Amino acid sequence: MGVSPEGLRGWVKQAEIDRGEGPASALTSDEREELRRLRRELAEARKANEILAKSRGLLREGDREVGTVCLFIDAEKATEDNPDGYSVARLCRVLGINRSTYYAWLASRPDAVERQCAEDELAGQIRAIHVKSRGAYGAPRVHAELRRKGHAINRKKIERIMRERDIRGITRRKRRHLTKQDTKAAPAPDLVGRDFTADRPGAKLVGDITYLPTAEGWWYLATVIDLATREVIGYAMADHHRAELVTGALRMAAGRGDLQPGCIMHTDRGSEYTSAEFRRETRKLNLRQSMGRTGICYDNAAAESFFGLLKAEIGTTIWESREAARVDVFRFIEVEYNRTRLRKHPEFGYLTPLETRARLRQDFTPAA
Repeated sequence: MGVSPEGLRGWVKQAEIDRGEGPASALTSDEREELRRLRRELAEARKANEILAKSRGLLREGDREVGTVCLFIDAEKATEDNPDGYSVARLCRVLGINRSTYYAWLASRPDAVERQCAEDELAGQIRAIHVKSRGAYGAPRVHAELRRKGHAINRKKIERIMRERDIRGITRRKRRHLTKQDTKAAPAPDLVGRDFTADRPGAKLVGDITYLPTAEGWWYLATVIDLATREVIGYAMADHHRAELVTGALRMAAGRGDLQPGCIMHTDRGSEYTSAEFRRETRKLNLRQSMGRTGICYDNAAAESFFGLLKAEIGTTIWESREAARVDVFRFIEVEYNRTRLRKHPEFGYLTPLETRARLRQDFTPAA
């Protein structure tokens, strides 16, 4: 039945009370329902008294001019900027005015057209940001981008405008996995333990491989991401996914990532990462190799999340050629993701990966 033992005991106990077999102080089901109704009525009466008390100074006895009442409703209603206000329905009910009357008054106000024009202009800016992000940004990142441009706008207003105009961010699809474990190779220990954070750049990296369909065959991409900044600091592309692909991505990361001694390099247990070639490269660069468990995507979630984002934003179409796929991936990583895509940092707020790196470098640069 899907009912817990505690739930069944509660039903039995209440049934006994309803039959008059319980303690004298216990409430029957009808009495409980009556108590809930009275509490609702009391809460409604308190709200009504609050509204009447606030309106007393403005709506004096006999002053029932519609415009005055509507002005009061407009000032006290709940909005994005006034979430603690009252609903229009409650205000109209307490003050004895039809909602249709209030909305007709609202539409006829001289500033209504001005407000609508301002909202249309804001919607245009929202749509421009949304298009620039390839349709990926939802309300949080659109709001952050507008704030970076100097607009002090309530996020709930952004959500409403996007909802009303059907402007939606992209929902990522589940990713298929490429990992094939070499069962003869001994895996490295998991030094990350699903803690995909780092205090400084070059201390903890994650890597993975994905593939893109082209008319010429599969095109493979290996990446290395710095967990402190979420910047893609290394990547390599090829028509294969042998060990040299992931080794090439690691070498790029070492060349541009300012890796710390003992930096962790975390991956899945794919044969590319357990290969002798990749292990030699990690030792050469003084890195500590780390691996998640086989078939457990959450153990390398940060690396897989990037591929989900990439495919959501550049699409999963079949490219005409491997070169066309290479150009799109390069543009996404170097132009869009690292330099313009906003991500919420727990300390700094919304920044791009490169901006996050610059801020963290300031924090760890010794004073002269």
